[in-house]
This record gives sequence, structure tokens and C-alpha cells, in this order.
Amino acid sequence: MSDDEREEKELDLTSPEVVTKYKSAADIVNKALQLVISECKPKAKIVDLCEKGDTFIREQTGNMYKNVKKKIERGVAFPTCVSVNNVVCHFSPLASDESVLEEGDMVKIDMGCHIDGFIATVARTHVIQEGPVTGRKADVIAAANTAAEVALRLVRPGKKNKDVTEAIQKVAAAYDCKIVEGVLSHQLKQFVIDGNKVVLSVSSPEMRVDDAEFEENEVYAVDIVTSTGEGKPKMLDEKQTTIYKRAVDKNYHLKMKASRFIFSEINQKFPIMPFTARALEEKRARLGLVECVNHDLLQPYPVLHEKPGDYVAHVKFTVLLMPNGSDRITSHPLQELQQTKTVDDPEIKAWLALGTKTKKKGGGKKKKAKKGEKPEGEEAADVDSMDATVNGATS
Repeated sequence: MSDDEREEKELDLTSPEVVTKYKSAADIVNKALQLVISECKPKAKIVDLCEKGDTFIREQTGNMYKNVKKKIERGVAFPTCVSVNNVVCHFSPLASDESVLEEGDMVKIDMGCHIDGFIATVARTHVIQEGPVTGRKADVIAAANTAAEVALRLVRPGKKNKDVTEAIQKVAAAYDCKIVEGVLSHQLKQFVIDGNKVVLSVSSPEMRVDDAEFEENEVYAVDIVTSTGEGKPKMLDEKQTTIYKRAVDKNYHLKMKASRFIFSEINQKFPIMPFTARALEEKRARLGLVECVNHDLLQPYPVLHEKPGDYVAHVKFTVLLMPNGSDRITSHPLQELQQTKTVDDPEIKAWLALGTKTKKKGGGKKKKAKKGEKPEGEEAADVDSMDATVNGATS
């Protein structure tokens, strides 16, 4: 086998080293999420929370693979975002922003970590309050959690992306909520956070993706956002956008000196992964970024809003499609919910009853399951705290 072939073979989950890197990145991002949630208190500045998440990821990844001969890239794969109430996503303000959290705020935390380009992302919704979350806030969180559980069971080899799109909409409707349009779940590859295989949150005439079938040894970031509103978010202010990604296939000779300076800094520091404008020299950044975006050198991640008074919940997890089944590597314990809706739909219940592990084929020494029992190897005890979300029983 040539070096090139060996290199190619090592880039997916058939390599134990690759699996280890995914799981190490997941362990760090799970802890970073826990840290940020613990700091979500009334009067906490949002920009400070975002910085704490990113700093933790940088420090933890910086302690790994220090003494290897070949330099291994590692760090933030997606900047920490803290989006509150009807803000849907991507709120990661500049250092000068004074926004703070308040009691009762519904906070969506979204972040990503990578080691050697192997990416783990996670998002979770947390309400700043003591005791169980109730009413429509509980409904919209339960809708996102249950949709995530169903998606985990349908993102598996042999299933198609459209199966997931249809199922999560059915789940949201059971809670009298909507899946938010425009959210995409992407396949993850080494140094690629937005792979070509995609699951649409809502299919519409404006947004279409190619039909695709999930395959063994693939990795996905499953991304679900639910709303008590219409689920058709809008960008209200372009100036709120602070997260960008270098569009590596685009080139343009920038005219302004500030643009050239910033673009050079981006190419040095953030050649592939999304980044926050906070990490650039702020005075020059605002001016220079505009020209870069106008000529498609950067892909912006806009801050989107539902209508004031709408509640929005966000769940994202990373799943490895291993030969023995689906392995969700990012998650976080849930707040207790007391929602107003219960799920009685038999199809949703059937999806939730599916295991996430597969039976071994032939030759295995595992005992046969007795009638009425789950076969050994199917996911039962291994499902974590995200699972007990239907009908209010959360940990």
C-alpha cells in the first residue's frame, strides 16, 4: 500500500486513532459546554461566556499532542455562541458588547472542538431558573430533545436523509412546535465542518439538497432547532454577524489595505475552521470584513431571530456511525421539564423504541434474546440522559 493510500485509509472511523481523536475532541467540548452552562447566571455578560468556552477548548486541546514530531492542528472548530430567547443562532458578540443574561432567559449554547481536524460539535438549551422548566418553554425544549432522539435512531446506515427530515417535523408538530427552517445537519470529515451529505431540517421549494443514504464509518453533526413561532427566522442586523469561515475555493484581489491586512490574518490563523471576529484586531476587522464578504472570500454565519415572544430551543450532537451501531459522542444532562404536551403518536413511539446499536453478524458468542427482551448489543442501558425526554421524565 502506498503512503497516499495509507493516509486515505486512516481518515475515517476504520482507524482507531481517528476514533480516539473524535472522542477526545468530544470529551473537551462536553466539558466546555458544562462550564458555560454553570456560568449562565443573571447579569452574566454574554461575551464573557463565549470567551470562557473558547478559552477552555484552546487550553485543553493545547495540552494534547504536544510532543509529537508532526504538528497536529487542534482547537476551536466552531466559536462558542450564546443565543437568548427568540435569537435562533450564531450570537457571539464583539468584546465591546454589553448584553447580559436575565432570570428566566432561554439560552442556547453552541460550540465545537477539533483535534487534527476531527470535529465534535454540541449545542444545548438551558433556562436560567431554579426548579423544573414548565409551559411552552418546556414544550419547545422537549420537542428538540425528542426530535434529536428520533434523529439519532434514523441517522444510521441504510436510512436516507429525507427520512430524518420528515420524522423530526412530525415530532415537533406533536408538541405544537415547528422545526426551524434553514438549519442543516452536515456530514463531518477531517477539517470539513460542512460536508456535502446534508440533512435538511425542513424541505421547501427554496431549499433542496441531494438525496443521500447514510453509510457505515461516517460522522454527522445532527442539528435541530425548534420554535413556538413560525420557524422562519430572519436576519435583523448584518452588524450582529461576527462568525465567518474562509471560502477556500474563492479568490479576489482586495482593494482596501484594511481588507488585505485582515484577510492575511485570517489566512494565517483560521485557514479552514469558522472563527469569530473577536479574535481579529477589532478596529480594522469591521472595515476589512465587509469587502471580504462582498466578494465571497468569507462565508458569514448570520445571527437569526424569530419574533419577540417566541421560544427557540437548540440541540446538536455529533454521532459516529460505527460498525456496531451509532455512537453519540457529544451531549449534556438535561434540566427537568414539565411540558404541556405528551407524545401519543405510535410512529414516534416506534422510532424511539429503536436501538442505536446493531447486532453482531454471525459467529458472535452473544446470547440470544428471550422473547420480549432486547437483543444484547442493542442500546438500552447505554442511552444517556437525553433519552428520557418524552412526556416529561428528564434527569
